[in-house]
Amino acid sequence: MSFFNFFGGPSNDDLDEYIANDAVIIDVRTPPEFAAGHVQGSENIPLDVIAYKVDEIKALDKPVITCCRSGARSGSAAAMLKQHGIDAVNGGPWQNVAAALQK
Repeated sequence: MSFFNFFGGPSNDDLDEYIANDAVIIDVRTPPEFAAGHVQGSENIPLDVIAYKVDEIKALDKPVITCCRSGARSGSAAAMLKQHGIDAVNGGPWQNVAAALQK
């Protein structure tokens, strides 16, 4: 079991399943962090504003993978989205999500 999985992150199979189900990838880092590198095709919705975007995210009617630098902010975002009835998983660091997409 990896360190990330121990703390509630998804397994590679979880990410693969979300990717196969055409999940939206939301990067919750700040715009400057996002500009420095991100998952191709991901949306940048910083953690401090994601609560205001719940209705827009629900309207997408797709599962969501959240990501950030380390997995902490994306974990908070995924938990909050789940509380609003959105099928969300914490993808952890954006590089992990990018690697999962390249399989």
